Amino acid sequence: PARHFDTRTTEPISFFLSGLEELLAWQPDGNDDFNISAVPLAKRQPPLHSKRPRTLVCHDMRGGYLEDRFIQGSATRNPYVFYHWRYIDIFVYFSHHTVTIPPVCWTNAAHRNGVPVLGTFITEWTDGQKLCEAFLAGGEEAYHAVSEQLARIAQHYCFDGWLVNMENTLSAAAVANLPRFLRHLTAQVHSAVPGGLVIWYDSVLQNGALRWQNELNEENRVFFNACDGLFTNYNWKEEHLERTRALAGPRHTDVYIGIDVFARGDVIGGGFDTDKSLRLIRQHGLSAAIFAPGWVYEHLGEENFLHNENKFWGSLAEHLPTHSICTLPLATSFSLGMGTSRFLAGKEEEAGSWYDLSAQDIQPLYPEREGRLSTSCCLQDAWCGGSSLRVQGTIPPGEERVAVRLFSLQMPAPPKLFLTLLYKLEGPHPDKFTVALELTTWDSGTCHEGNVTSLPEPNSRHHPRFLPAPPPGLAKLLADCNRGSHGWTSRCYELDLQDCSLRDLSLLVSRHQPSPQETPFTCLLGEVRVLDAASMAASPAQVQSLMASQLWWQ
Repeated sequence: PARHFDTRTTEPISFFLSGLEELLAWQPDGNDDFNISAVPLAKRQPPLHSKRPRTLVCHDMRGGYLEDRFIQGSATRNPYVFYHWRYIDIFVYFSHHTVTIPPVCWTNAAHRNGVPVLGTFITEWTDGQKLCEAFLAGGEEAYHAVSEQLARIAQHYCFDGWLVNMENTLSAAAVANLPRFLRHLTAQVHSAVPGGLVIWYDSVLQNGALRWQNELNEENRVFFNACDGLFTNYNWKEEHLERTRALAGPRHTDVYIGIDVFARGDVIGGGFDTDKSLRLIRQHGLSAAIFAPGWVYEHLGEENFLHNENKFWGSLAEHLPTHSICTLPLATSFSLGMGTSRFLAGKEEEAGSWYDLSAQDIQPLYPEREGRLSTSCCLQDAWCGGSSLRVQGTIPPGEERVAVRLFSLQMPAPPKLFLTLLYKLEGPHPDKFTVALELTTWDSGTCHEGNVTSLPEPNSRHHPRFLPAPPPGLAKLLADCNRGSHGWTSRCYELDLQDCSLRDLSLLVSRHQPSPQETPFTCLLGEVRVLDAASMAASPAQVQSLMASQLWWQ
């Protein structure tokens, strides 16, 4: 069918469903295998169901299904990308089509970074009213069929659930069945998708009227009680937050207070004042739903997008609790899934713009300290993929070194770790600096580095031992130890720990000579890996029953 392939190029594309008929007629089809996410949802800490206030991002850009619809990527120049995954809990792909199936590239990128992805089921205007009446005003058979199809679609394409948004009035018969539909949909999604979610948007009231409440109240509580959460409208004031917190009780983190970054209507703050809205929401212990953060790209323009994007998320960082990686191996080249060239082993293999979010790597924390430190993406040079991580900062007067936190970790440390680092120092005096990795562990009386007779490290900071050559049996995996290329320096390290729990992975930049002046530095990171020695020594599973289909020779 035409919806699976681009009519101009025949490339496979992501698609949506329009209307009730298309939804009910949908069934798995060999043509849409391209749309199934191949990346399982990575585990991270704390898990989504912890009672910490969460952050949902709702991506709504120019109707959706833009260049991101090309499953195998495109040659787009200056595309929109999202990469601050460490700061968010849920990603919603929004469009005004009845059934928005998230483009698979978004699900792949989000899952690799531990973030669940929701599609959107929306009804609006007169057509939406007719659609709702058709499946809600009758018996349970009709709305069960819809909820079962939605759960099946999420399961088949391997995304994580739905935002349900009904922006039209409902008859008494339809609204009476709405909580039952939401309960059934939520149960179906929970059973079909591990960790699945259904979130209701604040629109219709329990009497069927369409009136946005900007809060949780008695008029919309029945829908909140029937699913996993409520996403409120955007025109709230502090008293709405107070009432919401009181009514939500122990489920207060299941209420996502809407913030429209475009600041439409009577809002507290959007754009670069979004932090004003977020601060208030957090003061009341509620979750936040940041709607259309693509404002940075659409309003401020494509040319300086990456700089503005870091500025925007940096302005919110103090109100966005971060997430920790809790499994090894951790390996990343920091690629954003786009670039102006493609690099392999530090060498430019192919010049030209490209965009493929499925190729986005695990993303770091992007720490910023005003005037002292910034982390950003460098498109001009990379070890692998389209970009490297540029770390710029200053070592303060009198201090020897500065530690730049790249990843938060939360897991028991294996007895032996191998770490690898590929970097390039820029600037006039690269020989003034030493670059290394530092691991910190959580304070505990039992944690030791090396053997049992070793003393605990002060402040639980561990500086892994430099390995001039890879150990026997690991020569292939650690082949680049101390052997960079194209200006990149490669380093391998090992660290033995006993009864420790990993906390942070940082980049350590030191200067050789102490100085009364501050010393500026710029370092590109091309790749970082943290590997459990025991699992590396084990033989990988053999690939079996490999099949290829849908081949197109060019």
